[in-house]
Amino acid sequence: MDTQIGGLDLNTTNVISTAVGSLHDGDISSMIRATPIAHSDATLGRHLARRLVQVGVTDIFTVPGDFNLTLLDHLIAEPGLTNIGCCNEINAGYAADGYARSRGVGACVVTFTVGGLSVINCIAGSYSENLPIICIIGGPNSNDYGTNRILHHTIGLPDFSQELRCFQTVTCYQVVVNNLEDAHEQIDTAIATAIKESKPVYISIACNLPAIPHPTFSREPVPFFLAPRMSNKMGLELAVEATAAFLNKSVKPIIVGGPKIRVAKARDAFVELAEASGYPIAVMPSAKGLIPEHLTRFIGTYWGAVSSSFCAEIVESADAYLFAGSVFNDYSSVGYSLLLKKEKAIVVQPDRVVVGNGPTFGCVFMKDFLLALSKRLKKNTAAYDNYCRIHVPDGTPTERSPKEPLRVNVLFKHIQKMLSSDSAVIAETGDSWFNCQKLKLPEDCGYEFQMQYGSIGWSVGATLGYAQAAKDKRVIACIGDGSFQVTAQDVSTMIRYEQKSIIFLINNGGYTIEVEIHDGPYNVIKNWNYTGLVDAIHNGQGKCWTAKVTNEEEVKSAIETAMGEMKDCFCFIEAICHKDDTSKELLEWGSRVSAANSRPPNPQ
Repeated sequence: MDTQIGGLDLNTTNVISTAVGSLHDGDISSMIRATPIAHSDATLGRHLARRLVQVGVTDIFTVPGDFNLTLLDHLIAEPGLTNIGCCNEINAGYAADGYARSRGVGACVVTFTVGGLSVINCIAGSYSENLPIICIIGGPNSNDYGTNRILHHTIGLPDFSQELRCFQTVTCYQVVVNNLEDAHEQIDTAIATAIKESKPVYISIACNLPAIPHPTFSREPVPFFLAPRMSNKMGLELAVEATAAFLNKSVKPIIVGGPKIRVAKARDAFVELAEASGYPIAVMPSAKGLIPEHLTRFIGTYWGAVSSSFCAEIVESADAYLFAGSVFNDYSSVGYSLLLKKEKAIVVQPDRVVVGNGPTFGCVFMKDFLLALSKRLKKNTAAYDNYCRIHVPDGTPTERSPKEPLRVNVLFKHIQKMLSSDSAVIAETGDSWFNCQKLKLPEDCGYEFQMQYGSIGWSVGATLGYAQAAKDKRVIACIGDGSFQVTAQDVSTMIRYEQKSIIFLINNGGYTIEVEIHDGPYNVIKNWNYTGLVDAIHNGQGKCWTAKVTNEEEVKSAIETAMGEMKDCFCFIEAICHKDDTSKELLEWGSRVSAANSRPPNPQ
């Protein structure tokens, strides 16, 4: 039996599972049975630690505070769990986010209110991206609940529910554990819900409880069970029949993958449909990395006016398009400017299918639907044949003198050459979105960015978390100087835990993405000596190498060193670029988003 939970392979006799929390396809149903443990170890803290390991969390991202210290003692006592101490709660949350993207589930531990309200922004981002994060809070002493006392780390009111109420809007389940009688059930239900819903959950644990033995932890815990999600058989058949009829009569159909393929665990099913149909395959920008780009008929990113070359023309001229897991917001639609028609679209979401202007089929799960549909479609390569007729391969940047100031497109030309199946790309909000979208990903090369929430600074913590989860890959992060200033501190944690990531810091003097939407003096930031900062953080402890590059020759030399003699080090390369050196896609996208933002009020 497959015993993969999250990203961890647990070949033990006391665990029965089928891919709980994993990003891989497979039956999500599972049951975990833990062997009874000695009474002295039968504590809430050890129970939580054991559960985290069982679902695939082998690293927790933490910031200590007086309310969570005893809990941390018991978590780090678990042999399968490593504590990754972060510089602040924001990066701990972003790290759990990045970890979950690779491993399938992540966890962070902070203290009551001052920690919780700091990490909540990161949890909101994970909620928007459908990531199962277990957010654990060390809470007040159980005796203080209901006493009308005022505690530190609060807003000065005798009401401890402020933090809980804030988390209710950005998590799918919340528990406050302030007694031991049902603590095991509360914890198990929360973790199960995170995995089942693929959303963050909130667990607050009273600070005086983690070390106390209790009978509920000494006997075999309540089975950890996730019921399998089954499509309605009749609804599935009707949805497939209606969709096959719709697509088989079309002349130039196309398939576009969206970000919810991840939460639907439908990647393999999507690939099977793509291969069987003969249709061209495109991805929405936020789905880059979820769909293999080495597929025969892959044509690039569909992003309206800023799509890959010739991709938008093929998608928007199609007479039928199937969107699997799509999210259309103002960013992905380039200020609501996509040239699509609803009557031509099949929209497949994780649990429903909408066919044009016609019927909608609920309780039909994406993976089941795509697999069934792949057996009912007639092969049709007309749209791909048309793409081949009009496609002209992308050119390379024009050659200039060796000492010419560095251009961003030249930098990314050389980043492209670094990519392999052993690497992963993290793209920060900003012009890196657009430059990284143009990278051609080799098979099994990872790729992540946060498009829906778009929180600047996300990538520093996400790089930390992703690298900790995917130790078989070297993470290459592309980060703007404005974003880096928000979360720079946890470069320290990357060095401390001997990560080998490469950060390209693109120093162009400000918030370039904001400049292209609406310029003003607030978009200019104080310049730092970024390599000097990282050297100071390094402080001679651990393996770290930095370089500052100003032209192509220096870029080539720095990359050669990072990939060669410094391949076992954390590497930081600061690239000095002109403030107006942006991708043409950002220029177009920025003007369209600006137009959408500045629409006048509708007349009353």
